[in-house]
Amino acid sequence: MSYTKCFISVMLFLLLSVSAGAQIIDHTCLDIDKIPLRYLDKARRTLKIAYGHTSHGSQLVSGMDAMRQADPQRFAFSSGKHQTQEGSLSLWDRIPQGDLGNPDRSTWAVRTDELLSNANCDRNVVMWSWCGQVSNATEADIDKYLSLMNNLEKKYPKVKFVYMTGHLDGSGDNGNLAKRNQQIRDFCRKNHKTLFDFADIESYDPDGKVNFATLNARDDCSYRSDRGRGNWAQEWIDKHPNHNYALPAKAAHTHPLNGAMKGRAFWWMAAVLAGWQPGR
Repeated sequence: MSYTKCFISVMLFLLLSVSAGAQIIDHTCLDIDKIPLRYLDKARRTLKIAYGHTSHGSQLVSGMDAMRQADPQRFAFSSGKHQTQEGSLSLWDRIPQGDLGNPDRSTWAVRTDELLSNANCDRNVVMWSWCGQVSNATEADIDKYLSLMNNLEKKYPKVKFVYMTGHLDGSGDNGNLAKRNQQIRDFCRKNHKTLFDFADIESYDPDGKVNFATLNARDDCSYRSDRGRGNWAQEWIDKHPNHNYALPAKAAHTHPLNGAMKGRAFWWMAAVLAGWQPGR
């Protein structure tokens, strides 16, 4: 093999290795101005998402809705099964019904299988959110979740499945929640999955300098320090009155800034699923 052909082969291998790696969507994935417009366009045109969730999972949809109102050209989406709009991303919101632990820890997988096995189903991305069930999950519970998701990926190889961590509960970085979330992260990194790191996003304010999860942060963005209790989201808003975040009027269980951040992270993820490789 010539030097040129060898070089091309090596570069192709490296490119494929990068593209096949884990896709972790976390607090570092909020700068939406970095996303090339062509990938937002492609995401809106090609992604057809089914998103099963209950109240906590609605936070990111609230953020998406605020972004859509602020910039309807870049961030258009339709959220109903029978609602379609040209140029908007198709999101079947709360379809299938339930979440990753409601009504139990496996029904979500049955409902996903029923949805995708329908010959008329056009969904090519499936997302599921937790409510509070990671907090009391055992290692075996999370193994079951990961196994069910992995089996669905094998059965439906043309569909992209998005894994998620559970929301913060104030138990700190040594609590059961942190251990179970890390179990999910480790699996996703090892097996090259796409992870929407719900907990990591609500562990940092937009400046990203302090990990509030280590200060017993909760899903409402409150935390404890040697100065007493605080709320990192409200504190950041107070310090940045001229911020450019599109805030929803409300986001379930949390501060609107948290919903706004998760909405931004969603569109970052959508661009990645559409082929964008950040930093390249």
